[in-house]
Amino acid sequence: MDLSTRYMGLTLRNPLVASPSPLSHTLDGVCRLADAGVGALVLYSLFEEELTEEAARNARLAEAGTESFAESLSYFPPAAGDESGPRRYLSLVERAAAAVEIPVIGSLNGVTPGGWTTFAQAIQDAGAAAIELNVYYLPGDASVSGREVEMRHVEILQRVKDAVRVPVAVKLSPHFSSTGDMARQLDSAGADALVLFNRILQPDIDAESLAIVPGAGLSGPADARVPRTWIALLHGRVRASLAASTGVEDPEDVVKYLLAGADVVMTTSSLLRHGPAHAATLLDGLSGWMERKGFSTVGELRGRLAVPPGADPTAYERTGYVSALRAANAATYGPW
Repeated sequence: MDLSTRYMGLTLRNPLVASPSPLSHTLDGVCRLADAGVGALVLYSLFEEELTEEAARNARLAEAGTESFAESLSYFPPAAGDESGPRRYLSLVERAAAAVEIPVIGSLNGVTPGGWTTFAQAIQDAGAAAIELNVYYLPGDASVSGREVEMRHVEILQRVKDAVRVPVAVKLSPHFSSTGDMARQLDSAGADALVLFNRILQPDIDAESLAIVPGAGLSGPADARVPRTWIALLHGRVRASLAASTGVEDPEDVVKYLLAGADVVMTTSSLLRHGPAHAATLLDGLSGWMERKGFSTVGELRGRLAVPPGADPTAYERTGYVSALRAANAATYGPW
């Protein structure tokens, strides 16, 4: 059984990718994921706020003491305490890339165009096989237009693409007025992969304590329906690789994403719930399903249930929507 696949130009031993999580915060965690069999892994995300804080800290240190002695102008005081987040991250990239034989992908999480490029270069130089841009932007200002939000994503991608040689993926939110057009714009701007989708961590309200409660729950299979729908719509219509993210719990979820047209299937929640060894369960289940159905390679099943070439995607989805409502009504009230 050949599970090998290609993802944004990289050859992977299988289509299962460990997405950013606490499991990749240490070299030991990275090695455990690789030993469990994943085809690649995306390190935990480094946040733009950490880069901003590091830059401000370095500026303060560089200025310290310069008013006292002329020779202090060439003196850079050592940082106090532990390694900063950015330096620790680069160290992990370097050590992980040397320790495992699968592609290690760096992850940057931010919202503004500035500040990404220098560190993207540093991640590349540390040995990352690719970079994933996690543009987490939920505009709370009602005066910000949808077009401005879209152009921010495109500008960030273009700046990073101009700065690095390794492939660059963009992790998207599903909440665009036209997700397909956003995907097309990023594809035209040179995205090597689109990761569908980023989960918006929605807070809740505790009515008893009158407090905002952070929302960071793990995903479940029902969460896969939206990304799976868009992967089926985009398969064969964009040049970029398509990565499925969210809602993977068991082997059937992996199979469904591949049938929809995903190049790789990413998971975090299932590995956090069951441990890194669960990757072997997912891969064994995929192999078993392929054997039962007569598939010998992943390429033979990929996109089997995507929107057919030449079909009108809008009409195709509308037909499915109407059919689903009719089936639901028929089950309750009888045929229309």
